Amino acid sequence: QVQLVESGGGLVQPGGSLRLSCAASGSIFGINSMGWYRQAPGKQREFVAVSISGGTTNYADSVKGRFTISRDNAKNTVYLQMNSLKPEDTAIYYCNVVHRQGSAMSALWGQGTQVTVSS
Repeated sequence: QVQLVESGGGLVQPGGSLRLSCAASGSIFGINSMGWYRQAPGKQREFVAVSISGGTTNYADSVKGRFTISRDNAKNTVYLQMNSLKPEDTAIYYCNVVHRQGSAMSALWGQGTQVTVSS
């Protein structure tokens, strides 16, 4: 059974940086996309960034120019480099992988990692 294991969250001061990692354990094939979402207290989960197989990346407007998503396909791992962090970036960050399972597409979610931006 495939699981997504996230790491790299923590407490950082405004203006600081963090790097999140998400590794897929187990056998996984036909990955369509790997991405990140976040959920702040009292808010709905929102899209942050995605890396689509083939090289396309997309970002939420709120993180463009500050966050960078990258992938290591050999390791089935996706990263999120977060720079110039702001208090409003505080949230639980979730990894998301969409992959082919049989004739359908299936979505996997990580357990989430807390990012807190505060002085």
